Amino acid sequence: MKQIFKITFPNNKIYIGKDLTGSITCLGDFNPGDVNNDYRNIKIPCFTIRKEVLWESESADDSELREREAQYIKIFKADNPKFGYNQ
Repeated sequence: MKQIFKITFPNNKIYIGKDLTGSITCLGDFNPGDVNNDYRNIKIPCFTIRKEVLWESESADDSELREREAQYIKIFKADNPKFGYNQ
């Protein structure tokens, strides 16, 4: 099952990612340095992220998956560092 998902971090910034297998443990390939920079001077006793599946398909090809990912990145403004971690 191919999926597009949204990860929400405690600071409400998001990351939009894609998964070719529908694995619950797939969290994408955001840059951990960007996330670390946002939490550099903040102590967080519990760091919880949320994963939501936005779209899924058993029949979509990889090009459609990439298109959908780009659409969701644009919709959620996830490529704007103010809102998200997509680069």
